[in-house]
Amino acid sequence: MLNKILEFNKRFVENKEYEPYLSGKFPDKEVVVVTCMDTRLVELLPKALDLRNGDVKMIKTAGAVISHPFGSVMRSILVSIYELGAKEVLVIGHHECGMGNTDPTRIKKRMIESGIKEENLDILNSSGIDLDKWLSGFTDVYESVGHSVSIIKNHPLIPDNIEVHGLVIDPHTGKLEVIHRDEKAEW
Repeated sequence: MLNKILEFNKRFVENKEYEPYLSGKFPDKEVVVVTCMDTRLVELLPKALDLRNGDVKMIKTAGAVISHPFGSVMRSILVSIYELGAKEVLVIGHHECGMGNTDPTRIKKRMIESGIKEENLDILNSSGIDLDKWLSGFTDVYESVGHSVSIIKNHPLIPDNIEVHGLVIDPHTGKLEVIHRDEKAEW
């Protein structure tokens, strides 16, 4: 696959096919979107939100989950706000999310079948990492999005003027459902 990608990329650059996508590093719509890495959303989500290249900062993570208030997702949000001018955060989960079916026991079994030593899992658990919790998914997309919104809104480094909204998208139609609308928003 890498060779195919590199062959395509060479033609893409030589033919200057990148020109329609040229933009600056600052998001034109001053928004950062935290969403899922689901393959169905790659093109659907931007189209459903009327987003073009350069409009927003897009952070993708499994399930649109912010699992730790001082992890890389939260750091990316903070950089988007303080360095890149974002003024709003949208957390967008989706129905039928793979994180809704994630089973830590099954994942650990697959890790071992793939050659990961069971002692590595034991070392992580004995060093204070709750591997089962870390690998667990969620059962309700609305609660999950609400939890991520809460982490952002209550973060000690998020200024009061930043609007944080939670939405759920249908991965088939692109229909958006607002589940948390920031009270600061002018609607």
